[in-house]
Amino acid sequence: MSGTSLDGIDAVIVELNGPRVNTLAFHTAPYPKQVRHALLAVSNSDTHTRDIARLHFLLPELYAQAFLEACRKARVKPAQVAVLGCHGQTIYHEGRPAPFLGRRIASTLQIGDGSVLAARTGVPVVCDFRPADIAAGGQGAPLVPYVDYLLFRDPKLRRVALNIGGIANVTCLPPACRPEDVLAFDTGPGNMVIDQLMARFSRGRQTFDSGGAFAASGQVHPAVVEQLLDDGYFRLRPPKSCGREQFGPEFVQRLLDLRLSPEDTVATATYFTAAAIADGLARFAGAEDHPPDQIIVSGGGVHNKTLLRFLRAELPDSDIARSEVFGIDPDAKEAIAFAILARETLDGRPANLPSATGARRPAVLGKLCRP
Repeated sequence: MSGTSLDGIDAVIVELNGPRVNTLAFHTAPYPKQVRHALLAVSNSDTHTRDIARLHFLLPELYAQAFLEACRKARVKPAQVAVLGCHGQTIYHEGRPAPFLGRRIASTLQIGDGSVLAARTGVPVVCDFRPADIAAGGQGAPLVPYVDYLLFRDPKLRRVALNIGGIANVTCLPPACRPEDVLAFDTGPGNMVIDQLMARFSRGRQTFDSGGAFAASGQVHPAVVEQLLDDGYFRLRPPKSCGREQFGPEFVQRLLDLRLSPEDTVATATYFTAAAIADGLARFAGAEDHPPDQIIVSGGGVHNKTLLRFLRAELPDSDIARSEVFGIDPDAKEAIAFAILARETLDGRPANLPSATGARRPAVLGKLCRP
């Protein structure tokens, strides 16, 4: 898995037995600085097709190295691995149809060629998960709610699975829910806005707020939080998904134009991220009248202590716990999810949730590339 934060590659080796997950090894490989800059340059940007094509073939070389290192850590031979799920790197995502050349088209693009990855590892690869859902009328996202449903539903408790990666997304699981009862959507930015601000203020020396320490040194400006929450995305009803297209450089510039101190800007952006999560749950999941019993948090955002403190302030009636309490490493969660999705594809089972993506029907996701 390599997400919208563009921080690197997460590789996990798991044994799957039904919904039960046994994690054998987890390995993170940071993107080389030049690769990260190149990916930023082609993400929702005017660029050259040459650069996209070259990255499309470079990334599987890096993915293969990360996979083989995870195998080494797990003491597993690549030949013992049944299937490798690879999400690829999203460089553009527009889940809602937009006018284009006389048609209305939804589109998404994840780069990182599966055939190259299969050849380098000797393992069958399932990749390019999102287009099958878009072809079925969905937004191609979010896809992880299917996995949240398998892992976290409970006969009695109202649960929310919250992933805070570059984008924050929630999966709302009512007690004893069926697949069609699941509500899931992207709430807005997770670490994305904070990361961009840290890179700007540090002139590239820091790409994230370690532990939330920088935000903790500033003051939150509530009026600015309210102003940011007035963005049209937050009023859109689910199913909905977002990315750098909504919360990239142009959005960050709006914050910078307010000319707050760097510390106050990051503190305000951090509170805004927590407030957007709480706002989405209140607007669309009835959290004001029926607060979730448990919120199960995963993703890189779990390491931002200030963000979690703000989240608890916004959702005081819910027990907020990191996903390792439930046996799932919060850093490995999305990589684990795409291992499970790849297993479903290999077995020919649909693995999107139409209630989450807006698709007209369940769909078998991804493309299978054999070595």
